[in-house]
Amino acid sequence: MTTMRTKFFIITLCLFAVSCKPGEEQISRKAERIHDDILSVDTHCDTPMRFFRGGFDPGVRNEKGCVDFPRMKEGRLDAEFFAIFIGQGPRTPEAFEREHGRTLAIFDSIKASVARNREIAGIALDPDDALTLKSEGKVAVFMGIENGYPVGRDITRIGQYYDLGARYITLCHSFNNDICDSSSDKGGPEHNGLSPFGEEVVREMNRVGMIVDVSHISDESFYDVLAVTRAPVIASHSSCRALCENPRNLNDEMLQALKKNGGVIQICILSDYLRQPVPNPEYDAKIKELRDKWKNIGQELTEAQQEQRWEEISKLREQYVKLATVEDAVNHIQHVIDVIGVDYVGIGSDFDGGGSIEGCTDVSMMKNITKEMIRRGYSRDDIAKIWGGNFMRVMNEVQAQAIGRRQ
Repeated sequence: MTTMRTKFFIITLCLFAVSCKPGEEQISRKAERIHDDILSVDTHCDTPMRFFRGGFDPGVRNEKGCVDFPRMKEGRLDAEFFAIFIGQGPRTPEAFEREHGRTLAIFDSIKASVARNREIAGIALDPDDALTLKSEGKVAVFMGIENGYPVGRDITRIGQYYDLGARYITLCHSFNNDICDSSSDKGGPEHNGLSPFGEEVVREMNRVGMIVDVSHISDESFYDVLAVTRAPVIASHSSCRALCENPRNLNDEMLQALKKNGGVIQICILSDYLRQPVPNPEYDAKIKELRDKWKNIGQELTEAQQEQRWEEISKLREQYVKLATVEDAVNHIQHVIDVIGVDYVGIGSDFDGGGSIEGCTDVSMMKNITKEMIRRGYSRDDIAKIWGGNFMRVMNEVQAQAIGRRQ
């Protein structure tokens, strides 16, 4: 009899545990409630490359691309940083002037696209703007510049870009420039970190209230930035080297230094930065063939050629590369939490620049990241920090320190 009672008790406990475990519908509803209450921010997408070329309206749901305003609504994303990406070119006065002009044109294209859709979107310059837009039922568009190359050697462009609405600058991209060394320049380091001009750039960014973005820069450049800056920095779209060995990611020592600075790492949902690639000789051969096809043109690609090249790369990736998953992305979030705490991590998708994972291939699926955090027991407050609270803290601190310096 005692044995029967024991078995009955155990079965009852198991059934109770199963009934208490939230189902997918319950998790989805909880995620929606959380998103109703918080301000969610993605700190990096390259979508402006699409509508700068014309024919892409972010105000309608598009088949191409990863980001538009209707899909932001579907994914419950409140704010998106549109990156003004400028590819590296010759480091000459003429090239700097040309790319500066192109930078101004992309600013104009973003603002014009938002203005045409003012009933559902607006430009944001600070966290209060984003909160106001959310209260009006609109999505917020922030702007940042990816690659300090168009600054050239003219320090006054920092203030000019800030006045036009940019709120961060990624100091470099895939190649070294006059500011600092890149993590991926095949030629190796040029300055062994920040250049003397780069130090001036960081100080000027601090002065005007522009956030310094350390994604893409070399490890030496990263530490030089932290030695010079008087304000918190961000890595707008990077992940953890401990989980995926890639020079674009931050190792644990860098995470500790970032915490000391008060900055934040925004986990990038690009497969190559989330999960160690599986050897794929066929894909490697195809990619090499494609790169050889374009290498004679070098860094002087036209807009149309850049788009064609990117489309060809994207098709190869779709065909040969197995995507990382939402679970992989949250593993990186959890790693940051384990190493330095929940106050120093966020999300920067890199959509339309390679960012795309299984379960979150475009901005309409961003809520799936929240659902995975709920499954793992993350609190509402922690989710709020990860989805924007931490980044907005940094943004407020950078702007407050700049105001203090002006006084």
